[in-house]
Amino acid sequence: MARRIIIVGAGPAGIRAAETLVQAGLRPIVIDREFKSGGQIYRRPAEGLDRPAEQLYGGDAPKARALHATFDALVSSIDYRPRTDVFGITDNLLHLHDGERLYDLPFDDLILATGATDRIAPIPGWTQPGVHTLGGAQIALKAQGCAIGHRVAFVGSGPLLTLVAAQYAAAGAEVAAVLDTSSFADLMRAAPLMAARPGLLLRGLKLRASLRRHGIPYVTGVRDIHIEGNGKHVTGLRWTVKGKARNLDCDGVGMGWHLRSETQLAQLADCAFGWDPVGRQSAPDIDDMGRSSRPHVYLAGDSTRILGADGAETAGRLAAAACLEDMKRSAPFPVAPLLRRMQRMRRFALGIATAFPYPDDICTDLPDDALLCRCEAITAGDYRATITKARAIEPNRAKSLSRVGMGRCQGRYCGAAAARILAENGGLPLEQQPGLRPQAPVRPMPMGLLRENGEETAG
Repeated sequence: MARRIIIVGAGPAGIRAAETLVQAGLRPIVIDREFKSGGQIYRRPAEGLDRPAEQLYGGDAPKARALHATFDALVSSIDYRPRTDVFGITDNLLHLHDGERLYDLPFDDLILATGATDRIAPIPGWTQPGVHTLGGAQIALKAQGCAIGHRVAFVGSGPLLTLVAAQYAAAGAEVAAVLDTSSFADLMRAAPLMAARPGLLLRGLKLRASLRRHGIPYVTGVRDIHIEGNGKHVTGLRWTVKGKARNLDCDGVGMGWHLRSETQLAQLADCAFGWDPVGRQSAPDIDDMGRSSRPHVYLAGDSTRILGADGAETAGRLAAAACLEDMKRSAPFPVAPLLRRMQRMRRFALGIATAFPYPDDICTDLPDDALLCRCEAITAGDYRATITKARAIEPNRAKSLSRVGMGRCQGRYCGAAAARILAENGGLPLEQQPGLRPQAPVRPMPMGLLRENGEETAG
């Protein structure tokens, strides 16, 4: 019986992992939540939406074309399952649905390339209609060819903030302003680290220059951000910079503070986790090639550490090479150069984290009446009161009593802020807190799915 290798995710990491295994003469199964490969960074437009790659991906258009072409050439050599979601893992069994049926799929080896999601810092008014994550704003532009408003402002920090704003401006949307919580001093401290990848550093500076050419204000060091609205749509923003109050009119807001690794499936697979001082979150323990603490489970790309699309491609190749090594087979390429490349990418990632720090103070200073958990409609004040009353010191205890992190997002949006509020109010220090425990389904599922009897077997 053929050995069954399953790759979850068809972004840069998953595609390169599949390519490596096919080059070694294997036929992996590739599970993809989307209707086409590419992942979030190289998301393909919907059918009938004909837009040049340069408009969709900007300077990354050649990379996007190359990755799409690679995967399209692989389809006949793999078992590709688009529009299929893994909602749980039990032992060596994946639990999946394709929108119509539920079924189980056993595996011998598993490569998780689940990518990342937006990292959010809740701010007053962030649940107003018309507020989107940066990733959501980017999906609207790439997949549907539309903007999130007529006059859009972008709030947060990190490379994605500048990139999405520049993409909106290039597409002809009216961008009112970009409000960055990081400072010029942060950027200067990080410059020596980011010099590990000078091309990307230069690209970031060019994106900011393109915003200036479009006449878009780029304001750094912002604090006290409030999103204003009337309950039907966003009406504006107000904030302070260097103690001075500012405001502007807008009808759409994109917000986000870089990215967080999507780790729920790795947790359900019983992989060991530890504190990641760069991403400042709980993250899977892996070796240099992506081996997890669980034999035959490998992790690749932004699902482990945020290294960007190039880093994800390299990590995907390494994870597949590790899988092959553990099968006593040779990788189809030398591994040492890839490991050296990953060292440079990790140094650059540390530079990004230094230049664009997550705003702990914005979280800990969140007003009591502001929503912390939008899924369960729990305010920051309610959460603080629960922590104090129950003497909760770790996030899962606080979650069970307050319901913060218990909703449909399972803490993806509120978890980072909740951890910081917990530490500020007598809980464990951030680096000692365990991550929120996930449960299946890791994402909401449609109703009415039909259950298949038994499980798929190798054919």
